[in-house]
Amino acid sequence: MEAELQQAQAIYDTLVEFAVTYSFQIVGAIIILLVGWWVAAKIGTLVENLMIGREIDITLSRFTGGACKILILAMVIIIALGNIGISVTPFIAAIGAVGLGAGLAIQGMLANYAAGFTIIITRPFVLGDTIQVQGVSGVVDKVMLPYTILINEDNVHIQIPNKLIVGEILHNSAEQMLIELEVGVAYSSNVDEVISVLEKAVATVDGISSEKNPAIGVDNFGDSSINFGVRVWALTTRHFEIRYALNKAIHDGLQQANIEIPFPQREVKML
Repeated sequence: MEAELQQAQAIYDTLVEFAVTYSFQIVGAIIILLVGWWVAAKIGTLVENLMIGREIDITLSRFTGGACKILILAMVIIIALGNIGISVTPFIAAIGAVGLGAGLAIQGMLANYAAGFTIIITRPFVLGDTIQVQGVSGVVDKVMLPYTILINEDNVHIQIPNKLIVGEILHNSAEQMLIELEVGVAYSSNVDEVISVLEKAVATVDGISSEKNPAIGVDNFGDSSINFGVRVWALTTRHFEIRYALNKAIHDGLQQANIEIPFPQREVKML
């Protein structure tokens, strides 16, 4: 019993000595942490609001504000630990080792974030643009740091990792998409008359861009027909609707003008 009391007394004396010796340093470290936390929050918010006020992308503004806050907090923690005599060198080395391992484990995710940061800075497209990349196309709905979301005509949300966008061939046609059609007529047809019929048919379809004139002309000469190309611009959200309406208008126009749409023929001889 006496030994236990002596041990408890020794612990008590040690705690009292530690409190007397380091009390001011501990209080100072706590004050530094509290003040540093407040300053970091204020500076992070200030940076974010400043960037938003200059009409910089909201995602980039929030990311930059948060990064500034974390950086200041890290500096404050290092100062507070040094104030109570704790060396931060081993902690920095440990954090570096952990960070290296974590970086290797999540390098794919980090690549997406880096690519997203590049997209926000360089702005190869903005919300509302129609882009085509990696074989898919749609209207840009959201640009996040890890991924970009497109919406196609069927209202399907397509999520593309940003690392698959940066460095790839990207088609950006603003809010419109090109519609290309081909129609063949008999070689006996009058080319000027066919072009006139096609122009009138295209003019009857609603939703075609008025900013870019339709391109209509002879595309190539087939085995049994003269093939005409029709190129028009229309809203991405109505791409197939307008394509189908164009096909019907062209078919009806050629029939009314008695212009033949030939089909391949083969001659077979019996020996």
